[in-house]
This record gives sequence, C-alpha cells and structure tokens, in this order.
Amino acid sequence: MTSTPATASIEPASVRRKVLRAVARPIRAVLATVPTRRLVVATAILAPVWMASGTPTGGAVAIFVTAVLVAAVVLDVVTLPARWQLEMERVMPERVGLGDAAEGSYVLRAVAGRTLRVSLYDDLPRGVRADASRFGPRVVRVDAPCVLPVELEGAERGTWPLGRVVVRVDGWLGLVRRTFRWPMTDQVMVVPSMAGVRRYRLLSLHHRLRDLGLRTIRRRGDGSAFSGLREYVVGDEPRRIDWKATARRGVLISREYTVEQGQTVMLAIDCGRMMTQLEGDVPRFEYALSSAMLLADVATQSKDQVGALVFDDEIRAWAPATRGKAALERVHHAIMPTAASMAEPDYAAAFRALGERQRKRSLVVLFTDVIDPRSSHALIALTTRSASRHLLVVVALRNDRLLSAARPDAGASTSELYEAAAAEELVTAREMALARMRHAGVSVLDVSPRAMTAAVINRYLELKARASL
Repeated sequence: MTSTPATASIEPASVRRKVLRAVARPIRAVLATVPTRRLVVATAILAPVWMASGTPTGGAVAIFVTAVLVAAVVLDVVTLPARWQLEMERVMPERVGLGDAAEGSYVLRAVAGRTLRVSLYDDLPRGVRADASRFGPRVVRVDAPCVLPVELEGAERGTWPLGRVVVRVDGWLGLVRRTFRWPMTDQVMVVPSMAGVRRYRLLSLHHRLRDLGLRTIRRRGDGSAFSGLREYVVGDEPRRIDWKATARRGVLISREYTVEQGQTVMLAIDCGRMMTQLEGDVPRFEYALSSAMLLADVATQSKDQVGALVFDDEIRAWAPATRGKAALERVHHAIMPTAASMAEPDYAAAFRALGERQRKRSLVVLFTDVIDPRSSHALIALTTRSASRHLLVVVALRNDRLLSAARPDAGASTSELYEAAAAEELVTAREMALARMRHAGVSVLDVSPRAMTAAVINRYLELKARASL
C-alpha cells in the first residue's frame, strides 16, 4: 500500500526530465547554429530593397525578398546534419621527440545523409606544434572518409593532453553552419629527441660510422674477450698463435678476440645552471638528454648495461644499470620528469652517489659544461680520485654564441669590442679549465650541442674497441 504513492510520484518526475531533454535538444542545436559570411553578404546586397519598402510596391517586394531569405535560412537549418551523421577521429603518435617531426591525421566520415562541407579546428597545447591546426572548408562524402594529414613537432618536453576538436558544418546553401565539439582524452608525450636512432643503430652494428662523419674503428683482434680459433694468416701477431691447437692440427692456429661484451655505461647528466642556456630555442640540457638516450640505445645494442644519473645540487633521478629494452625504458622514465634548474651542480654529491650505487667499474659519460678553472677544480679532483673505479668521459657542451661573440667583425663598434673582450676572457678561462682536465688524464669532448651525438657515440665505440674498461 505504501509503494504505490512513491511510484506515482517518481514516474511524473522522470517524464518531466525526458520532456525537458527533448525540448533542450533542438534549442541547443539552434544555439550551436551561426550565420556564415555568405548570409551576411546576401543580407547586405538585399538591404536596398528594405530601404525602399516605404512605397506599396517596395513594401511588397521587401516582404517577398524577406520571405525568400527566411525560407532559405530555414531550409539550410533543416538540412544541417545531426551529430550522429558525422564521425571524427584524431590519429596522433603517442610520442614525439623534442624538435622532431611526426605524422598525424584527422579522419572525418559522413555516416549518413548528404555530402558535407566542414572546417576543423584543433587547439593544441604549447608543448606540441603543428604545421596546421585549422583546416578550411573540406568536402566529406558519404562513400569515402576525408583524411586531413598534420605534421607534429615536439616543442616542450612533457605529457600534453590534446583536448577537444571543433568541427563546423555548413548548411546545404552555405548560409548557416553548426558547430560540433568532440571531447578527446588522447595525449602526446614529448620526449628527448631520438632523431636518427635507427640510422645510428644500424651503422654502429655494421661499423660504418664514417657515413656519419665518424672514424671507423677496426674491431677484430682489438678486444680482450676470446672469440674462437682460426688458421694463421700472414700479418697475425705471433703472440696470438695457439701452440696447443697448432700441435693438434699440424697447421698454425691463431686465437681471435673480440670486444668484450657486458660492460656498464653510466650516463651522468648535469641539469644545473649552465645547462639552462639556450641553443637556438631549446635549452642545452635537452640536447644532452637526446645524446644520452641515443648513446643508451647504441650501448644496449652492444649488449652493455646502461644506467643514468641526473643531478644539480642534489640527485634528481637515478636509474640503476640494466640490460636490453628494460634499460632504455628505465632510463627514459627516470629522466623524463627532470628539467634544468638555476642551481649549481654538486659534482661531489653525484660522484658519491655513483660510488655508493654503482660499485662495478663503469664507463661514466658526464654531460656538463665547465666555464672556469675554479668550477673544474672539484671535478678534476673527483675524477682523479675515482679513476681506479670508473673510466670518465666529460662531454663539455660548447657555447657557439659565446665563441662567435669573441670574434668581432672588422667594423665592430666600441660596445661590441668590449663585449668581444669579455666573451674572449670567458672562452680562454674555459679552454684553460678543459686543458687542466685533460692534463689530469680526463677524457674530454669539447663539442657543440648540435654535433654532440656523433662525437659521443664515436668516443664510446673507440673506448669499447680498445677494451679500456
């Protein structure tokens, strides 16, 4: 008995909600409909007719013209498609390298009705640039999808939600258009640039680094790991002859060695103050990350273990050395959240962390910049102290703008000459610091950020071929 009144009170409420939705739907559709430029032009052309409506003949003509225009607008509104008649799909890559280009597309399909004339707008986040985010009128036919290609470029590292896409559809006569919005949940991750990774990998495996401007390193017989036995050929070193195998077979047999596998490469990346300086539109820290990731890829292809350490005045990221694809993923996830800061790098803390967490002798590739002898003094002391444990390669990122400023033109003004003198003083101090590091036995690469990757990979392969570890 008590359930009947409750049911009776609920049913009218649900009916009212359905009625309100049914009424609101066409209202929203009308509000989403806007006039086009064609309707504005037509109205402007017909304006003199309404201005002459004061006379009986002019009034009749004005009424007729107004009726025709209203009928045309109503017809255009009626022929506008519903949302279900148009499908939109955005196909974007999951990852884009910083400064790299990647292909994406928008796919529009007319599910039913007539051929549509549409315009598409996409408001991309600041971390992603596109060659076109607005597409003018395009024709979408029922029998074939309309594909709008777009080229994306990573502008700022991070994970960027792409947001919604807006599509405007013109009426049959082109007098009005309706706006549809598609809320999207897809996102693009802008990662350190990996441009050329496949080419570097292929050439490093085939020892054809000369194609990249790198020195080709002869690897057979230069390593320390035993590979196998073969017959002696003229030119083989006598110390390579295996006399026991020679006695068994009756011919001279030589031992063959290859580069030892399974070494450890640690990537130490400075994210301190000097790495915030721009090289073009990108901080030099981003170039260091890109080179580090490419080196990690080549090292994993060479069966080495790879780890990473990012630091400024404290340890910002740490990835223990592992092997294979797991190493690349671990290094990537470790360095992705990091960014360059205005803090001074604490080399002592970085080397202390390496000593505690990486006890096995490793090749440590340090990406940093040294601007004066004082800042390099601590680095020299730390590297010489830990030389018995790790082999260090310091990649010093050169400031090309500073070098060009130190060489003024012949007709330079007085202020430009003063700037050149200050720049030359900084360049000289930096060269002295790097010279002190080399004199202390530190392997130093003084390279431009744009040419850094080739030099780093070349030095890695050279040290590996010589079995320096």
